[in-house]
Amino acid sequence: MKKFSVIFQYLSRYKGKIVVYMIFNILSIIFGLVSLGMLSPFLNFIFKDDAANPKPQINSHAVGALTDVLNNIMQHHEKTIVLLVICLIIVISTFLKNLFYYWSSYISSPIRSATITFLRNDLYDKILGLPIGYFTETRKGDLISRMTNDIYEIESSVVSTLEGLIKDPLTIIAFLAYMIYLSPWLSLFLLILLPVTGFLIGRISKTLKRQSKDASIRLGESLSVLDETLTGIRIIKGFGAEALLRMKFLRINDNLFNIRNKMNARRDLASPLTETLGIVILTVILYYGGTLILHNHGNGFTGGDLITYISVFAMLINPAKNLSTSIFNIQRGAAAMERVEDLLHAPVTIKDEPGALRLENFGSKIEFRNVSFSYEEAGILKGINLVIEKGKTVALVGSSGAGKSTLADLVPRFHDVTSGELLIDGTNIKDYSLSSVRSQMSIVTQEPILFNDTIAANIALGKPDATLEEIERAARIANAHNFIVQKEDGYNTNIGDRGSKLSGGERQRLTIARAVLKNPPILILDEATSSLDTESERLVQDAINKMMEHRTSIVIAHRLSTIRHADEIIVLQKGRIVERGTHDQLIAANGFYRKLVEMQEVK
Repeated sequence: MKKFSVIFQYLSRYKGKIVVYMIFNILSIIFGLVSLGMLSPFLNFIFKDDAANPKPQINSHAVGALTDVLNNIMQHHEKTIVLLVICLIIVISTFLKNLFYYWSSYISSPIRSATITFLRNDLYDKILGLPIGYFTETRKGDLISRMTNDIYEIESSVVSTLEGLIKDPLTIIAFLAYMIYLSPWLSLFLLILLPVTGFLIGRISKTLKRQSKDASIRLGESLSVLDETLTGIRIIKGFGAEALLRMKFLRINDNLFNIRNKMNARRDLASPLTETLGIVILTVILYYGGTLILHNHGNGFTGGDLITYISVFAMLINPAKNLSTSIFNIQRGAAAMERVEDLLHAPVTIKDEPGALRLENFGSKIEFRNVSFSYEEAGILKGINLVIEKGKTVALVGSSGAGKSTLADLVPRFHDVTSGELLIDGTNIKDYSLSSVRSQMSIVTQEPILFNDTIAANIALGKPDATLEEIERAARIANAHNFIVQKEDGYNTNIGDRGSKLSGGERQRLTIARAVLKNPPILILDEATSSLDTESERLVQDAINKMMEHRTSIVIAHRLSTIRHADEIIVLQKGRIVERGTHDQLIAANGFYRKLVEMQEVK
C-alpha cells in the first residue's frame, strides 16, 4: 500500500469521519446478522411438531441472546404473538441495517470526492511549479493523460475501492465469526477453501498493473498526436499528410484497444470466478451440514440453523466478490497512481531559498559574471560576462542555436545558471523570491501566447485587478485599441483557442498591451515582428518602441534592422560572446555581425 501513500495523506484529514463511517458499517452488519439470525427460530417454530408440548422451547444457535427473550414470550403468549415478534425483529433490524448503511454512504461520498479534488488541485499546482526544462522533455499529451485518464482511473479504481476495503472486510469478518459460532466444523471448510480462492484471484490480477501502465502510456501518445493534429491542421492539409497522421493515430489506438481488452478480460473474470468458487464451497457445506443433522452430530445444530448458515454464506459471497473486484481494481489503479506520483514527486529545481529577499524595485543593473549553463551534459552557454545598465537596450543576435533564448531565459529564472553568478542590483538572483523577480519583468515572445478568454482578460493577465480604463490605455499604447473597438463585443470579445479569431498582427499587439499594462521596469522581447506582414510589422514595431521607452530591454533579434539603435549588441556563437558593441562599431569591425547584416540585406 506504499504506492497509495498520497491518497492516505488526503484521507487522514477526515480521520473522525472515517471512524464514524466504520462504526455505522459495523452497526449495519450487526443488524443484518440479527435479521438473518431470526430465520432459524422462525423455521423451527413453523415446522416443529409440538402436539405433545403446547409451549415448545426455541432451541437454535442462530438467535444467541434473543433465545431467552423469545422463550419467555412463548410461555406467556399465543404462537401468533411469538411469530409476530419474530417478524417485527426481522423488519426492525433490516430497517436499522439499511439506515446505518445509508448514513455510512452519506459520510463516505464527500470524502471520496474531496480526495480526488485535492489530488487534482495538487497535480495542477505541481505542473505550474515545475521548471521550463521539464516540459521540453515531456510530451504534452502524456501530461494531459495523467491529469485526466490517470486521475479517473484513481477515482474509479482506487478511491472507490478503498471504501470497499473497509466495508467488505468488516462484513466478511463479521459473517465468518457468526458462521463459526453457528458451526465450527462447517466453518473449517471455509478457512481452508477461502485462502485458495484468494490465491487464484491474486495470480490472475498480477499482470493488471503492467497492462494498466502500458494503456496510460498509449493514451498519452494518442493525446499528443491529437494535440499536434489540432495545432498543425493547416500544415497537415496543405501537405496532404492526413493519411500519414491517420495511420499514426490508428496504430497507437489499436495498440491501446488490445491492451484494454486484455485488462477487461482479466478484470471481468474476478466476479464470476469468485461466484463459481463460492457455489462449490456452498455445495460442500450443504452436503456436510446435511450429514451433521441426519446423524445428529451437530450438538444441537438444527435444520433451521443450517438454512441460516447457508443464508449467511450466500450473503458472504457478494462482499467476497466485491473484495476480489477491489483487488483487481487496486492493481489496475496502481499504475495510474504510480504515474501521478512520478509527476507529484518530480524535482522542482527552480524555487525560493529559505528567507528569500523581495526585489521591490529594479535599481541599477543586471550582471552576468562568468555565467555558464548546461542542459543534460550539453553546454549551452559558456563564460558569459555582461552588464545591462538600467534604462539601456541590449540586443542578442547570432545564428540559430547560439544560446540567445537561453541567455534571456536566465533573467526571469526559467533556468538557473550551472556556474557563475547572475546578479540584479549586486545581489545574486537566487537570493530573491521568484515572484518578486518576475514581477519586475514582462515578456513578449515571437509566437503570441494567448488564452481562450476575452480580450480584456488576456491583456489583464499580469494585473488581474486592472480597471477597464487601464486596459484601454495599454491597448492604445500597443496600437490595439482601434481594432478592438471594431469587434462585436469590444474588449469582452472572446478570441478563441490561442487567439485563433484574431490575425497575427492583432495577436501580437495584444501581447504587447499585456506587457504594457503590467508596467515593469525590465522587458524581454523575442523579436515580435519577424513573422508579420509589412503593415502589421510597422504597427507592432511602433508599439514596441513606445513600450521600450525608459525601460531596460533585452531584445532577441532576428531581423537585425530592428536593433540598429540598441545601446549594445551582443553577438553569440556556440554559447560564447564573440562580438559586442553598437551597430556602427560592429559594422566597422567587419566581423561576424557584419556578415549577418549583409546576408539579410541580400535577401
